[in-house]
Amino acid sequence: MDNELAPSFLVAMDTLIDPNFRRAVVLMLEHDESEGALGLIVNRSTDYSVSSLCENLDLAWRGSQSAVVGWGGPVGEETGWVLLGDDAADGTDAVPLVPGLNWSRSEDTLRRVAEEPGGQSRIYLGYAGWGPGQLEREIAEGSWLVVPAEDPLVFDTGVDELWAEAIRTLGIEPATLVPTQGVN
Repeated sequence: MDNELAPSFLVAMDTLIDPNFRRAVVLMLEHDESEGALGLIVNRSTDYSVSSLCENLDLAWRGSQSAVVGWGGPVGEETGWVLLGDDAADGTDAVPLVPGLNWSRSEDTLRRVAEEPGGQSRIYLGYAGWGPGQLEREIAEGSWLVVPAEDPLVFDTGVDELWAEAIRTLGIEPATLVPTQGVN
């Protein structure tokens, strides 16, 4: 699979009018020009607790009772995803993205995170998806800024600060961004 945009973060520009993606930060998991792309919105939370999710799946949640499920995107909102730091990914089927950042869709990985919650992890429902060529067009229109993926952003930055911090990793102050068309 051609993953030229994965791994990376897509940072929604203010010109993107779809409310699902207003100031979204999407961690790209897979990208293929002929198949399309998928990623997780990593800066949206739900009101759904991880303990409730695990209870509904007959899993024992041993982590923080205040942990909430992230909203990964508007597609397949019943589909679960787990992001893991290297410490939490050991011994799982997680797919490495960059050092310190891995992902999985398996219930076995979720079970392990639920039963042994030590280490860095985030749980999401739903994902963002694009058909062949759609994401490339949106980038060319200036709807997305492509930022190299760095694990501390996901695990060490609050969801409310993630959009601005992702932009700052490029050495750009978010308030100075001027909407323009992207480069083909």
